[in-house]
Amino acid sequence: MSEDEIAGIHQAALGVLANDGMKVLLEDGRTRFESAGASVDESFMVRMDPELVSSALASAPAEFDLHARNPERNLSVGGRNVIFAPVGGPPHAMDLDRGRRAGTLEDFSDLLRLSQAYDVIHVTSQQVEPQDVPVNFRHLETTRSYLTLSDKVPFIYSRGIGQVTDCFEMLRMGLGLTEDKFAAGHYCYTVINTNSPRQLDIPMALGLIQFAAANQVSIVTPFTLAGAMAPVTLAGALVLQHAEALAGITLTQITRPGAPVVYGAFTSNVDMRSGAPAFGTPEAAKAAFASGQLARHIGLPWRSSGVCTSNTPDAQAGYESMMNMMGATLGGANFVLHTAGWLESGLSASFEKFILDVEMAQMYAELFQPLDTSKKEMGLEAIEEVQPGGHFFGIGHTLERYETAFYEPVVFSRANFGQWTESGSLTAAQRANTVWKQVLSDFEPPPLEDSIRQNLDEFVARRSAEGGAPPES
Repeated sequence: MSEDEIAGIHQAALGVLANDGMKVLLEDGRTRFESAGASVDESFMVRMDPELVSSALASAPAEFDLHARNPERNLSVGGRNVIFAPVGGPPHAMDLDRGRRAGTLEDFSDLLRLSQAYDVIHVTSQQVEPQDVPVNFRHLETTRSYLTLSDKVPFIYSRGIGQVTDCFEMLRMGLGLTEDKFAAGHYCYTVINTNSPRQLDIPMALGLIQFAAANQVSIVTPFTLAGAMAPVTLAGALVLQHAEALAGITLTQITRPGAPVVYGAFTSNVDMRSGAPAFGTPEAAKAAFASGQLARHIGLPWRSSGVCTSNTPDAQAGYESMMNMMGATLGGANFVLHTAGWLESGLSASFEKFILDVEMAQMYAELFQPLDTSKKEMGLEAIEEVQPGGHFFGIGHTLERYETAFYEPVVFSRANFGQWTESGSLTAAQRANTVWKQVLSDFEPPPLEDSIRQNLDEFVARRSAEGGAPPES
């Protein structure tokens, strides 16, 4: 879109917040808004002037660093950097051997191992919901897994003060940080979903406040599906997305000016025949391009997604995921959630799809590498050496480069039909099934001091004996 069109959507969203407002269910959230100059009425509606929003945007950082347990895994968020995160939060796990089933802690840990194994996956995520662990203990078990099976930046759910407090304590323990050092850097992230249209619920508002106060990263993401939770027109859905994101961003900066925050976008559409969510659509890609422009207009990092609607790792899943990834990557996303493993509109985390998506992510990573046009790489001597009708296979220029000249696939096959048939005529999903099993078989967790592991185990045991922490609603 033109700069005028982007500015028009931004101004329209400011008008929505000033005139219609955002419903904030948390009393502390409403109090903070009111203290900052917003108006609050008895129906919990918060209306904020454009000046308040502009002040918040001015204090939010355009770029910041995320610190991992392994310093080699540290990341820069914003600018020209892109971070790929794995699937997060489906209630079901799925693979070709065991089918679709309720997610377990074992599934969570195995998907976490896959996330650790591939460098193109830069952070961890909730992978899958381990439903064999009661929700008041789940945060303890998943955070322990993050800290013992991976050395990448972890994700923490915002499910209430008690759970987040436990997770922050475990992170400090696992990373060997004092409270002051933890508050001085950014060591984890959360995702805050608004209840579109125009509502911020209690756990999400608590998360914005708690993460901002601790100087940790919030990704504010409205769930604006055009035709259902947002206007059926894409422009209308973008106005609503932008307004809701601005409201959440403003709350973080009211709480702590300069707190790290990411502009999240998840605008897609629904199937108007059934009302079911639709992902990987042309509309979703258009919305992603526009969202990137909106994020850059306000000067914040931008989160997008690599998602699909398909129920199985088939051609539809591949096309839909590639469409969403195209919108995200070519739109300039800084943080791409659900890059690997998402299936069934987010209801399942697929092991085979994870490997297929890693292939796609690695191809994008290769696509991002700058083209070397130096005189040496132009191959002028090679062109002169090979006569018309000849070939370049055996010349020195090729022999010096052939091992690293091109991207080497993880699971895609380049065999001819005869070779493919002799190898069992396996589909991409069947080959991916073999790959993920081999990766898990070869997996070795990153080093961790025995004393830290023992402290984590003792903390989990103590908090479990105390009843854990129930989610807040």
